[in-house]
Amino acid sequence: MADKDIRPLIGITGPRRGALMPRGLVALGVWLAGGQPRQLYPGKAEEMIDTLAGLVVTGGHDVDPVLYAAAPEVTPKTDAERDRFESAAIDRMLARRRPLLGICRGAQLLNVRRGGSLFQELRSRRKQTSNRWTIFPLKTLLLEVDTALHARFGCARCCINSLHNQGIDRLGQNLRIAGRDLDGIVQAVEDPDADFVLGVQWHPEFLLYLGRQRRLFRDLINAARAPR
Repeated sequence: MADKDIRPLIGITGPRRGALMPRGLVALGVWLAGGQPRQLYPGKAEEMIDTLAGLVVTGGHDVDPVLYAAAPEVTPKTDAERDRFESAAIDRMLARRRPLLGICRGAQLLNVRRGGSLFQELRSRRKQTSNRWTIFPLKTLLLEVDTALHARFGCARCCINSLHNQGIDRLGQNLRIAGRDLDGIVQAVEDPDADFVLGVQWHPEFLLYLGRQRRLFRDLINAARAPR
């Protein structure tokens, strides 16, 4: 069997309970792109991290501010068990130089693991964009030129959805901003020195009907097929 016909094993992390629809849609995106999705959560198959060819860290609960040495500014909905599991998974995948896609919370946790911090609320920082959560592509993404994401999407201005109430503040080490919204809030970060380390604040799993959003999963799989 040719290498291109082998489905690389892609871990999909999330909470121990719930989030079945978004995680199922992420798995669909991975499968359509040629990967073999494997659902992982705290207490189940954590030892599999070293066997993965790639990782998707999904959205969900807020990241505990203790992880970036900040006092709570709001009443966050956190999941300490998940924070520990996904922090270890991100660290291990980065150390192994394997491809990683962080979605919403996953992008925030990626930034935190690289030493960055978060805005704990965004409502007061939004002037031109709505605070309404929506799975539909009703918000504007402005991509930075000369970034991998700009080349991947092939546009400078795109439409995305939004389901987050926290966002990236201080940028983590070895990350660069790839996109912002109309209020200047960071919507995507990437590691320019990695084949594929990307964090996006929107939810591409709800936008699989758009070719450029499927491309995120396709490029993740292509990077996962590359030699270690």
